[in-house]
Amino acid sequence: MADGTPSTVPEIVRELNARFGDAAFTLQRTADGMPTLWVAVERLQEVLRWLKNEAPKPYKMLYDLTAIDERLRKNRLGQPAADFSVVYQLLSVERDLAAPRTAAGDLRLKVALQGGTTDNFPHLPSVTSIYPNANWYEREVWDLFGIVFDGHPNLRRILLPPSWKGGHPLRKEHAARATEFDPYQLTALRQDMEQEALRFNPEEWGMKRGTEEHDFMFLNLGPNHPAAHGAFRVVLQLDGEEIVDCVPDIGYHHRGAEKMGERQSWHSYIPYTDRIDYLGGVMNNLPYVMALEKLAGIQVPERVQCIRVMMTEFFRITSHLLFYGTMAQDVGAMSPVFYMFVDRQKAYDVIEAITGFRMHPAWFRIGGVAHDLPKGWEQKVQEFLDWMPKRLDGYRKACLENSIVKARCVDVAAYNTAEALEWGVTGPGLRATGCDYDLRKVRPYCGYENYDFEVPLGHKGDIYDRIVVREEEIRQSLRIIEQCMKNMPSGPYKADHALTTPPPKDRTLNDIETLITHFLQVSWGPIMPAGETSFMVEATKGINSYYLVADGGTASYRTRIRTPSFAHLQQIPSVIRGQMVPDLIAYIASIDFVMADVDR
Repeated sequence: MADGTPSTVPEIVRELNARFGDAAFTLQRTADGMPTLWVAVERLQEVLRWLKNEAPKPYKMLYDLTAIDERLRKNRLGQPAADFSVVYQLLSVERDLAAPRTAAGDLRLKVALQGGTTDNFPHLPSVTSIYPNANWYEREVWDLFGIVFDGHPNLRRILLPPSWKGGHPLRKEHAARATEFDPYQLTALRQDMEQEALRFNPEEWGMKRGTEEHDFMFLNLGPNHPAAHGAFRVVLQLDGEEIVDCVPDIGYHHRGAEKMGERQSWHSYIPYTDRIDYLGGVMNNLPYVMALEKLAGIQVPERVQCIRVMMTEFFRITSHLLFYGTMAQDVGAMSPVFYMFVDRQKAYDVIEAITGFRMHPAWFRIGGVAHDLPKGWEQKVQEFLDWMPKRLDGYRKACLENSIVKARCVDVAAYNTAEALEWGVTGPGLRATGCDYDLRKVRPYCGYENYDFEVPLGHKGDIYDRIVVREEEIRQSLRIIEQCMKNMPSGPYKADHALTTPPPKDRTLNDIETLITHFLQVSWGPIMPAGETSFMVEATKGINSYYLVADGGTASYRTRIRTPSFAHLQQIPSVIRGQMVPDLIAYIASIDFVMADVDR
C-alpha cells in the first residue's frame, strides 16, 4: 500500500492490508482524516463483503455512495488515474462506540474508472447484493453521471424524469445555469407524453398484477396527497387493505443543489444549504462550514462554538415540534398542530432576534457567524425556556398518553437495529430501536462534550418509540440551550484567519488590507486549498454531511450532500409490507422527512 507509516495507519487499514495484502490498496490523504483507500474494480465486491460480514467490528452501514467526474480536475494529489471515481463511505457503529471521540467507524473506498464519452460509459459491478440500500444510491449515480452498475436490479432514473433526454447533469460537460439552455416549453403534447411516462408498470418492478384467485389493485399515493408530506409518490400494490408491496418514487422536488455548488463561490453557497432540510435552518450550514474549516485549518473561537450549538438546538426544537404536530394530525388529532405552531413561532422570535431571519437565516460563516449576539438576547432565550417545558407536559397528556395514538402507533411499522443499519437509518429512527448512537456524544463537535444532556432511546423501534424519542429530544435541547445561555464564553464571533469569510466588519473599516480581502472574498470567493474534506452532524432528521472536493479555486469542484431523508424513504417497502394502508400513513409521518432533504 502506498503512503503511510505503521504508527499513523488507522486500525481498519492495517486489518485490510493483513487480509488482502498491501498491494491491494492505495492510501489517499484527505483533509478530514477519514481513512480513504483506492481499490481495483475487480476486488470491490470481495472487499465490501469482507468489511460487512467478516471484519472485526464490521461495517454494517453503507452510509453513502456517490461519484466524481475527474476529467477536469487539476490537483488530484497523486491519486490513481481516472476519468470518474465512485466513492463508497462505510460506517461502523460498533467501532465508534468502542472508541468514542475518534471517528473510528469511518471508512471511504474509491474506485477509479476510465471512459466517459457518450458512447463509452464507465462500468462497475453493483453492490446491492451486499448492501441493499446501494440500490437508490447507484440509481442516483447512473442518473447524474451515466456510470453503469452491472447487475443492478432496476437501473433507471431516480431524480430526473423517466423521459429525460438531457444527459447526466453532474458530468462536467453539462451546464450549471438555466440561462445556458433554451427556454423550457411545455406544450399540450409534451405534457401528455410526460404524464404517460409516469404510468406505473408493475412488471418493470418485478410485481405481479394478481394471483389465480384475484387481481391486485395498484394505488398512487401522491405526489399530491396531504399525507405524503411533500411532492412524493408511493405506488402501492394492494390486496384489499393489505400492502403487498410498494415503490417509493422521488425526484419531483429536485433542484440540483449539488450542481449549484460548482457555480457558486464557497461563501455564496451558504444560503443554498439552508434550503436542503428547509426545517433545519442553520443546522444545514453547520456541516458545510465545518468541512471547509477543516480544509482551511481554521480553529473557531469558543464563543462561536457555543453560539452554533445554541442556534442548532433551537432549530432542532422547531423541527421536532412540526413533526410532533403533524404526526398527531396524521393519526387523527387536529388540535396539537395548532398549539405547536404557536410554540414554533415563539422559537422563531428568538431566532429572528439573534440572526435577523426566521426559517432560513444562512447565518453561519466560514470561521464564525455573521455577527455577534445582540444586546438582550439572554432575556429572549430565557422567556422561551420558561414557556416550553409546561407546554410539553400538556402535549404528553394529549398525544403520548392518548389511547387512539397508542392504538395507531404501538407495535406498528417496527424495525430493529440491524434492519436500521442495513438501510442507512440514522438519528431518532435509529435510536428508537435502542441503539445509543448520537454524534453529539460519540463524536462531539462544537464542544458538545462540555454539555450535560442525555440521549433518548426507544426499545421496540415502532412508530410510538419514534415519537417518544423526538419528544424527549426537545427537552434535552432545552437543557443544552440553557447551558449555552448561562455559560456563553466571551471573545470574538469569528476566527482570526485569512480565509474566514467575510472578515470581521469592524476591521474592514480600519484596515485597507482587510477591506480588500473582504471585497475579494465576498464578490469572487475565498481560495480554498486543494483537497477533499467532509463533516457529519447530528441534524434534525438524522446524520447530515457534506463531502467537498476543492481544486484550488474559489468554488467547489464537487459538492456531495448526504441527507438522512434519502436513506429513510428507501427503507419504506421493507418495513410496511404486510401492513395496512392507514399504517403506511402513520409510518410516513413517523419518518419525519422533507422532500428537499431527499431530492436536493
